Amino acid sequence: MRARLSLLVAATMCLVLLAFLVPLAVLLRTVARDRAVVAASADVQSLVSLVGTAEPAALRLSAEQLAATSHRPVTVFLPDGSVLGSPAPRTDAVELAVRGHSLTVDRPDGYEVVVAVQGRPDGTVVIRTFVSRAELTQGVNRSWLVLAALGVTLLLLGLFVADRLARNLVAPIAELSSVSHRLARAELTARARPAGPPELRRVAGALNHLASRIQELLRDEREQVADLSHRLRTPLTSLRLEAESLADPADAARITARVDDLERAVTSLIQQGRRRSTGDAARVCDATLVVRDRVAFWSVLSEDTGRTVTLDLVTEPLPVRVPADDLGAAVDALLGNVFAHTPEGTAFAVTLRPRPGGGAQLTVADAGPGLPGVPEVPRQSGGVPASMTPVIRGISSAGSTGLGLDIAHRAAQASGGRLCLSTGPLGGARVSLELGPPADRATPGSPAAFTSA
Repeated sequence: MRARLSLLVAATMCLVLLAFLVPLAVLLRTVARDRAVVAASADVQSLVSLVGTAEPAALRLSAEQLAATSHRPVTVFLPDGSVLGSPAPRTDAVELAVRGHSLTVDRPDGYEVVVAVQGRPDGTVVIRTFVSRAELTQGVNRSWLVLAALGVTLLLLGLFVADRLARNLVAPIAELSSVSHRLARAELTARARPAGPPELRRVAGALNHLASRIQELLRDEREQVADLSHRLRTPLTSLRLEAESLADPADAARITARVDDLERAVTSLIQQGRRRSTGDAARVCDATLVVRDRVAFWSVLSEDTGRTVTLDLVTEPLPVRVPADDLGAAVDALLGNVFAHTPEGTAFAVTLRPRPGGGAQLTVADAGPGLPGVPEVPRQSGGVPASMTPVIRGISSAGSTGLGLDIAHRAAQASGGRLCLSTGPLGGARVSLELGPPADRATPGSPAAFTSA
C-alpha cells in the first residue's frame, strides 16, 4: 500500500509538472527567439536615420561599427548596387525590399530581417541583417535544464513527503494486521495501539474490544466446563462408596480402580480448564510418554474383551506441539473408537514413529469391519466431501456422538499436522495422526489438513 500511494503521488506530480513545465519551456523558446529578432530589428532601425542623410563613407563606417558591436552581419544595399558593411548576397528578400517592402523571412538557418528605406533621391536603400539559429535559441537549453532540475527536485520532494505520509498511514495498518495474527495464534492479551487517521483509530478500538470480548467469553466457557466437571465429583464419590461396599474384594478393587481413573480424568479436565483460562497451558509434551501411558490404560480393558494389542513405540522422547491433556484425549478417542465400533476379540495395533521434519506419527489400526458407510453430508457441515464426514463434529454413521475423530483431528491441526483415514494392513480402519514439532523445531510446510486415502 505504501508503494502504491507513492506511485499514485508520483504519477499525479508527473502530470502536473508536464502540464506546467512543457508550456513554460515552449514559452521560453519563443521569448528567446522574439528577443533576438527584436534586437536585430533595433540594430537595423538605428541605421535608418543615417541612411537618408549620411554620406556613403560615414554610412559605411556606421554599418561596420554596428556589425562589430552586435555580433551579427549588417549590410546596406545602396541604389547604385554598392554594398556597405558585412558582405552578403542579394537574396530574394532584398530584391523584394527594393520595391519598398520591409519584411522578416524565416529560413532554415535563421531569420533574415530586411528594412526598406525610401526618400533618397537616388532610390530605395535596403538594410539587411541575419539572426542565426544559435542566436535564436541562445540560453534556451540552459533554461530547459533549470526547469528539468526544478521538476526533478519537486518530484523527489513530493515523493519524500508522500512516503512519510504513507508510512504514517500504513504503520497503524501493519500493527493492526500483526495484532490480528497474534489473536489468531491465541495470544488473547494482544492489543492494538490506536494511531493514525480517525478511521484507523476506530478500527483499533473495535479490534481491542473484540479481543477483550473473546477473552471474556472463553474465560466464562472454561469456567463453566471446570464447574461442570467439579460437579461430577459428587456422583463419583457415591460410586466409590458403592464399589467399596461390594462383597467380592476383587470386584470392589476393579471397580474402585476404574473410579480412580475417572476421577483423575475429571481432575485433569478441571486443571486444564483453569490453565487455559489464565493462558499458561503447556503447549509441548512427550508423545512417547503420553501414548505409552494411555495404551497401558486401555490394555487392561483389552484383556477383559479378548483383544490382542500390538504395540510398536519408539524409546526416545518425541516432543510435539500439543498439550499432554489434548494428546491423551486424542489417543483415548482413537482407542475408544476401536472398542466401541469393533466386536470383542478384534485385534488392533498402535504404532508411534518420528515424523520427517520433526514431530511424531501415531497410527491406530484394527482388524474390524473398517470404516462404515457414510451418509450424505448435510448442508450445515459446510459442504465437506463424504469421505471426510467421520471427522465432522457431531456427525456419526455408527450411532455415537461423533466427537472422537474430531477431537483427534483438532489436536493434529493445532500442532500443524493432519489426520489421515485409510484401510489398514489388518483389513480394518487405519487412523494416522501426524503431530507437528514444537515451534522452535518446526520446519516450513503445508498447513494442517485432512486427507483420506
